[in-house]
Order: sequence, then structure tokens, then C-alpha cells
Amino acid sequence: MTELTRVDEFLTSLLTNCAPLDSFEMSLLDAHGGTLAADIYAGERLVMRAGSRIRSTQIGLAASIGRDRLPTRPHPRVVVLSAGPDLVEPGKSLVDDEEFETNSWLLTTAVREVGAVAYRVHSIPDDEEELRKVIEDQLVRADLIIVSGERQDDSFDLITRTLAQLGEITIVDMAIESSGRHNFGQIGPDKTPVVTLPGDPIAAYVSFELFVRPMIRTMLGAATIHRPCVRAKLERAVSSTPGKRSYLRATLSEDGKSVLALADQEELTTLSDANCFIALSENDSDLKAGSEVTVVVLERRYI
Repeated sequence: MTELTRVDEFLTSLLTNCAPLDSFEMSLLDAHGGTLAADIYAGERLVMRAGSRIRSTQIGLAASIGRDRLPTRPHPRVVVLSAGPDLVEPGKSLVDDEEFETNSWLLTTAVREVGAVAYRVHSIPDDEEELRKVIEDQLVRADLIIVSGERQDDSFDLITRTLAQLGEITIVDMAIESSGRHNFGQIGPDKTPVVTLPGDPIAAYVSFELFVRPMIRTMLGAATIHRPCVRAKLERAVSSTPGKRSYLRATLSEDGKSVLALADQEELTTLSDANCFIALSENDSDLKAGSEVTVVVLERRYI
């Protein structure tokens, strides 16, 4: 029986492969959206804390105290690509067992939402030689590489073999319900971090939120790397597989006191409809309506 890896164990392994990017003194407009790398004082008064996101209000504050530059950690550069012989770009016709390539579009925009610079690779490699060439070409502009494959993880072995030619790669099977296979490691001369996510778009996005988002936030030097969590009461009963974590797509009420798991959890529409995940532990197999659960908040307006 394959040993399953816990969420916190995998995240710890990933975070050892990344660190805050070096900071630079940037002009105010260039610093916008980055992360402040040092405390800022007006005289002896602390006015901006290191690790905070540099938004328009911080830019205005900096200008008001006479600063034209700020010590800033730049946006990480993240390359996103998909690989597999049955993947087809949207807009084209499908034949036989082909499927529309979804994950690179989903993950590229998710990377941008975290605050990184995202590069989507437009080609879809379907053999080891082609995939290796694509990855080697991308290393020059990547602080992190994210790879995914086909929905049933049919191309996972292809991806793993190729990455193993470029560095040290570890395969992981997660203790997460309805998840797929993962691998991670460092590749190329600069030991660039790389993560392979499951081919299923829902599983890929859940893993992005749990694992890749904290990696990017770490590279940004952000003060907090995780989504905020709240406690809320279930509007209806939920269940999950014993021994595995579950992350149910759900909607949190406007007052943040109750949460409703969406129907048809296997449907991709749950990702676009959800504003949160209900996080169920390995011991939460059946919970009744009214039970209090941990909710991972995906939208800022709910906190």
C-alpha cells in the first residue's frame, strides 16, 4: 500500500526549496504590488512594516514623507506549462480521447492573483525530448515552474521522467480526498523549484491554494503566506473519506457565520462558484448540519 503524505509535511518540504527573493531599491511606481523588504520610518515613527504588500496607499504614504524609492522584493517569475499527448488548446476540435487543456489557463491566472509574474507556455509537449527542451528554455526566466498533465494523470510518468533528467525529483501521493499525484524538486543549474500538480483541474487548483500559493508568498517575502481561516456552522451535513483531508468547495454567508457546501463536488463549476473551502481533517468523516468547521476564505471581502 502506497504511503500517503500529509498536507503539512508536503508543504514543509516545498517551503525548504524556496526563499524570499533578493530586494532592490525600486522607484515608487515600480515598487507598486511588490512586498516591502524593510521597515520604513518617518523620523523615529514606524509607518510601514516589512512584509506588507505595497499598495496605492503605501505609495502615497511614501511620497508624503519624501521617499521616491522603496526597498522591495520583486514579483516572482512563475512559468506554467501542461504536458500530455491528449491535450488540445481551447478553440480547436476534439478527437477520440482528447481533452481541452485547462490547467495552464487556470494556474497562470491564479499565479497572477497571488502577485507573481506568470508566463504560460503556449506549446503542449507530448514526449520527453520536446518537454525537456521546453523546460530548459524556460529556466532562464523562472523563479518557480509549475507543471500539470492530463485529467487522469496519464502523463504524470512522462513529466516525472523528464524532470528527473534535469534535477532531483520526489514523487508524492497526498492524503487528500479526490487528489492526484504530485512531484517536486529542484532542476537546472540554479536549482529552480518545480512542482507537478494533478491533471484534474479541481485537484490542481486545491493543491495550488494549499502548496503553490504559500511558496509564491514566501518568495514575495510576505508577512503571511496562508489564506485566512474562520470557524462557521454547516448549513447542511457533509461527509468525507476517513484518513484523508477534504477541501469542499463552498459558499460562506455574508456574515461569515454559516457555510454551505456546493452540490456536485466533482463539477468544475464548483471552483468558479465557491468563495471558500470547507477544510475537513482526517478524522472528520460525517458532520451534521450545525457542526462548526474550519473554513479557508478565498475572497477578501469575507474577512
